[in-house]
Amino acid sequence: MTAFVRGRVAAIDDRLHNETHRDNIAMFGLFEASDAESSRALLARTETWAAERGRSAVRGPINPSMNDNCGLLVDGFDTKPMLLMPHNPPEYGGFIEASGYQKVKDLYAWIYDLGQPIPDVVRRLAERRRERLALTIRTIRMNEFLREADRLRELYAGAWEKNWGFVAPTVEEFRHIAKDMKLIFDPRFAVVAEAQGRLVACAVALPDINQALGGTDGRLFPLGLVKLLGRKRYIDQGRLLLLGIDPAYRTYGLFPLLLVELHNQVANAPYKRVEFSWVLEDNHDINRPAADGGARRYKTYRIYQKSLTRTSSGA
Repeated sequence: MTAFVRGRVAAIDDRLHNETHRDNIAMFGLFEASDAESSRALLARTETWAAERGRSAVRGPINPSMNDNCGLLVDGFDTKPMLLMPHNPPEYGGFIEASGYQKVKDLYAWIYDLGQPIPDVVRRLAERRRERLALTIRTIRMNEFLREADRLRELYAGAWEKNWGFVAPTVEEFRHIAKDMKLIFDPRFAVVAEAQGRLVACAVALPDINQALGGTDGRLFPLGLVKLLGRKRYIDQGRLLLLGIDPAYRTYGLFPLLLVELHNQVANAPYKRVEFSWVLEDNHDINRPAADGGARRYKTYRIYQKSLTRTSSGA
């Protein structure tokens, strides 16, 4: 008899997360299921695994940490995913909820049309912020890429420290990600703000390499890499995946300034749109300015959680 794979799941014990947030949870990730029965079996096994380790709840999908791909798409199925964002069949939400999981947090993705004019009120606000704070605005220095990456990590860690679920990436982890991203990095798609030589804000986007990967049939070797390089001309959008503002400058409303400068830098580039993702549903410091600046919320990703009981552990 031929055996068929009907699903998969990764059970994850993120000790650094639990130490940081004083939680006692396990994660599930890399979730795929062909039907509700398979989903129930996979999640039940994950719950047993977590309970055996003394964990009190299971949260997911996290693939495998909040610094990576996470969340389950629950609306916005009509458009393709951008770089490093998840995509899944619509029925997955029902599968997970049928196993007793409930929403713990939604993550938003915003789409911004770079061809639209920035509202005058936003431009005026950005200019006032620049003058009042005596900020230096520039792009990433490619000849100091690793040093720039270290400074971005420090800013990112400080800016996100109090955010739900955030665990600061280590220096080694961030450098590894930065080296990988350098291969597709476009300096026009990045803005940093300095005050007296110190980095206080950043907005870093990457070209959506998914648009080029579509023509390689998922195979980079032996000829797929050549096809990929040839298809880079089809990339006309990007994803803003790193946005950080120093806590000391958070009340100054620097997002409009970053948006205006990023818009100006890509004015002569081939990019037509940029996605801001992901943003916590209750991060009003980003969601409100994004809407005011002309962005549109077009996708929602959901993270679920289930409390474990003696029954779910099989005891």
